[in-house]
Amino acid sequence: MTQSELKEFLDEKVELYNNPNFIESDPIQIPHLYSLKEDIEIAGFLAATIAWGNRKMIINNAKKMMDLMGNSPYDFVMNYSESQLESLENFVHRTFNGKDFVGFIKGLKHIYQNHNGLEAVFSKQNPTMQHTISEFKQLFFEIPHLSRTEKHISDPLSGSAAKRINMYLRWMVRKDNKGVDLGIWNSISPALLSCP
Repeated sequence: MTQSELKEFLDEKVELYNNPNFIESDPIQIPHLYSLKEDIEIAGFLAATIAWGNRKMIINNAKKMMDLMGNSPYDFVMNYSESQLESLENFVHRTFNGKDFVGFIKGLKHIYQNHNGLEAVFSKQNPTMQHTISEFKQLFFEIPHLSRTEKHISDPLSGSAAKRINMYLRWMVRKDNKGVDLGIWNSISPALLSCP
């Protein structure tokens, strides 16, 4: 493929996907439901985490996740009770189950309470964004958790393309005039993003 053919191909893809009409059929619609920064971050992170398989199923299950958190993800993460966590245990999306969901809620609370939130963790100075993602995974799982839950956050330093977490980062960082990506994080340059 020549440079000009590649440019033409990529321009066509931009027109197709970087379009507000795309939102309604994509998991990116989940963080678009919220206006509070932390709600957007958490909703996006959870939606991206389960973003494999059929898009309709992903969207339906991400909406179930939000419903289980009373459609206030940040408030739920920071103030959950043990009985509220128990209500998550029947959730299943493919291999991501209720115990994983509970582990993710606890991991998110740990990130917000002890590391100043998702943006702060991903904004840390590292040689590459791949190093930052790897460090995020270490921080996320530094609290007690089920080892099976670790598989739901990829580590690019272990050879993974980390597609879902890179997609999440694009949602949070990339600003464009079409309004598809949210672009709520100002501390990370879009030039650092990967497109695996």
